[in-house]
Amino acid sequence: MGNSALKAHLETSQKTGVFQLTGKGLTEFPEELQKLTGNLRTVDLSNNKIEVLPAFIGGFQQIKSFTISSNKLTSLPNDIGKLKKLETLILNGNQLNQLPSSVGQLKSLRTLSLSGNRFKEFPSGLCTLRQLDVLNLSKNKIQVVPAEVAELQAIEINLNQNQISTLSPEVSQLKVLRLEENCLEISSIPLSILSDSQVSLLSVEGNLFEVRMLRDLEGYDKVSLCQFRLLL
Repeated sequence: MGNSALKAHLETSQKTGVFQLTGKGLTEFPEELQKLTGNLRTVDLSNNKIEVLPAFIGGFQQIKSFTISSNKLTSLPNDIGKLKKLETLILNGNQLNQLPSSVGQLKSLRTLSLSGNRFKEFPSGLCTLRQLDVLNLSKNKIQVVPAEVAELQAIEINLNQNQISTLSPEVSQLKVLRLEENCLEISSIPLSILSDSQVSLLSVEGNLFEVRMLRDLEGYDKVSLCQFRLLL
């Protein structure tokens, strides 16, 4: 992209607070954005070839939405935890396998999407994000859903298309849990999901059992269909 075109984008962003530059083959985060750290509210750099986010990313104190899907990120800088007003963070389709602990400092974060990365473990640092509404970790290689997940107050957690074979009983404290196309046996489903559960929607199609087999589990007959729904 030519300097004149980038300059035009920057001038527009200075007025609108929105910077969108997608599918331009960028290999680096635009350094020129440092000039707009004080007023940018939305940044979208999807479908580029960016490998590293610079430390100055922490200077965007007004940013509320940051999307950088389909790039080549393998890690995030610790400075990302400085984005105190960030509400939406979309990082789908990168090469991430872990998150910095500073992500736990994003106390305004409502939506976090990490679909299509390389996580093999559930990122435990996320469990301090009590205000998170939606967490998308689909299309990774996660095998276990740990007990710490119960600390999340998220409305929806999407774990479709992972390699999950083990669920902690604490998942019964979640509201919407999507577990399609994993490696779950019927014996892997905690009975607490039926007997003492906050779950309103459980999506388990495409695992190693027929969904109708859940009807044979103890406690199924006590479940109110008004408060619990199997997504078939």
